[in-house]
Amino acid sequence: MPSTSIVDEYLTPLVAGDRVACRNFVRDRVAAGDDTVSIYHDLLWPAMERVSKLFRADKINSASESMATRINRSIAEKLQSSLTICEPNGKRILIGSAPGEPDELGALMCADLFEAAGWNVYLLGGGIPNDEILSLSGQLRPDILLIFGTQPSGVPGVRRLIDLIREIGINPTMNIMVSGGVYNRADGLWKEVNADFYAKTAKDAIPMATAAEPRKPEPPRTGTPKKRRRRRRPPLLAVAADTK
Repeated sequence: MPSTSIVDEYLTPLVAGDRVACRNFVRDRVAAGDDTVSIYHDLLWPAMERVSKLFRADKINSASESMATRINRSIAEKLQSSLTICEPNGKRILIGSAPGEPDELGALMCADLFEAAGWNVYLLGGGIPNDEILSLSGQLRPDILLIFGTQPSGVPGVRRLIDLIREIGINPTMNIMVSGGVYNRADGLWKEVNADFYAKTAKDAIPMATAAEPRKPEPPRTGTPKKRRRRRRPPLLAVAADTK
């Protein structure tokens, strides 16, 4: 299992955009006996998080972030075929993300790791309109909808999507999980968007999703609908909008 020092060692060529050195580094880890799942969880994932943190702190520029993200993605795509796939567990997951490259990388790695754990995975990536996600949730009827890497500006849209899914009842037993992005930086924000679960990493998300019971459908509304009063913006949503 790669240690923090090994992640640091990998990070040096990664932020420098040295594709050959990064590929050789990972090849050496495989030769040393690290299994593919461990490389995802303990090398590629923490490296992805470190790159994001460095960029937000203005310690690397957008060029370095972009090169590092693309190197990590290319390595993950090469490693995917060597993942050991568990027996199917009969569960489905639909994974979407924020539209940026770093967030799509996190969603991609989540997809690979859920698939290795026996899930039937549908990967959307980023930038998919809410109405299309809503439609797919009804067509595919996944057990989990995972939204990865929401940016601060996208938080209200995620809240609207979740509220719409619940109001329409398109797949009433589906749980909604959020992970990464602003949820890792704003404690409790996942509750403000009305998600069912929050996972910091894929390592946390997989056992949590596997153990989750089907969501209990909300009781049908009866009587004359009341006119909604305009509510003030929830405090955490306001904080998220200002979070870099």
